[in-house]
Amino acid sequence: MIVKVCENYAEMSRMAAEAIAVEMEKKKNFVLGLATGSTPVGTYGNLIEMNKQGRLDFSEVKTFNLDEYCGLYPSHDQSFNYFMYIKLFNYINIKNENVHVPFGMAADYDSWCKGYEDAIAKAGGLDLQLLGMGSNGHIGFNEPSDEFSDITHTVQLTESTIKDNSRFFECADDVPKSAVTMGIGTIMRARKIVMGENGANKAKGVKAMLEGPVTPRMPASYLQNHADVSVFLDKDAASLL
Repeated sequence: MIVKVCENYAEMSRMAAEAIAVEMEKKKNFVLGLATGSTPVGTYGNLIEMNKQGRLDFSEVKTFNLDEYCGLYPSHDQSFNYFMYIKLFNYINIKNENVHVPFGMAADYDSWCKGYEDAIAKAGGLDLQLLGMGSNGHIGFNEPSDEFSDITHTVQLTESTIKDNSRFFECADDVPKSAVTMGIGTIMRARKIVMGENGANKAKGVKAMLEGPVTPRMPASYLQNHADVSVFLDKDAASLL
């Protein structure tokens, strides 16, 4: 695992985007796993600029997002599908048919999740997965638990995650209580992982992720077992290391 401490959020975002770009330039039909939340927004801004400048070509790239709230249609303004279009997809030359975001309104989630795993496998597997970490250590929506889930599945969100995400809704009661997410195994099967973290509120989790035991009570700690992980931190997120 490579850990780089950056001066600030802007530098962290540039370095994360550069790590992604270097890998994308190796393969035209790249398979890219994506994340939502406030942290990757700066990274996406840098990728958009690289696309505009002609450095990155998304025309043959396939993307798979980590997760989505259950109960929200893709057009809902708080859905992760909506987020991805307003923060990235609307500004790059990616084909809509190559975009994959978990569907939060599935009639049969077990069947849908199996299909998502099959689609990732058919694409050749994830070449790179971009990650952020929740304040409780979750990656995707894999919450702290007694055991980890290997494949894409549904999960009940913890109170801390609902509280963290309530800033995007009118109130905490409006935050969906469940989600569909890639499993820890799905994430770990990506050939490369890039993570960005910023802010003092992430410092405790970053320390546990990097220096603590590997445990499903700290889902991000499983990244210690991955062969190719690059973690980019601002100084605040790295303050307890």
